[in-house]
Amino acid sequence: MKNLIRILFISFLLILLMIKDINILFFALFLLWSISYKNIIKLNKKVLKSIVLFNFGISLGYIIMGCIKDIAIWEFLIYINLKVYVLSYFVAWFFTKSDIVQFFSFSKNLSFLLSIALSQIISYKKSFDDFKYAFKARVVKKLRQREKSFITTVFGFFLEKAMNDAKERTMAMKARGAF
Repeated sequence: MKNLIRILFISFLLILLMIKDINILFFALFLLWSISYKNIIKLNKKVLKSIVLFNFGISLGYIIMGCIKDIAIWEFLIYINLKVYVLSYFVAWFFTKSDIVQFFSFSKNLSFLLSIALSQIISYKKSFDDFKYAFKARVVKKLRQREKSFITTVFGFFLEKAMNDAKERTMAMKARGAF
């Protein structure tokens, strides 16, 4: 059963990747929305949070290049952004229905990498929440200068934490023979 689920996931992912027609992409999106009608708002928020900044940057680059070279790119931009959204929505929906750890359990190395990534995500989320609650507890009024200082401090903390964690993870992976 687990292998069948993996094969179906990869098959549907490949089918979505091969779609070249924007109308079929819209149909796939409406099909996904109808399948996940109970969680549609939650999934939409999750997907949009994860892709909006990246898609904005890429789209802005295409728009600038299209204006410079005088090329009509609007249909292509809609197609690319819709495809990214549909793929992201499918993956998010799929992993709400199945366990990501079980999905990657067929490979020892993938399971190890997944456990490293998940532990790092949980660690960073906890640290961020701690900073957020500490800031809310100490600031009564919204002071712009204090917010800038707080953001700079938090960014510095996460950058240093990421560097230290990357060194630790690299050493752990080397010890296990990953590279």
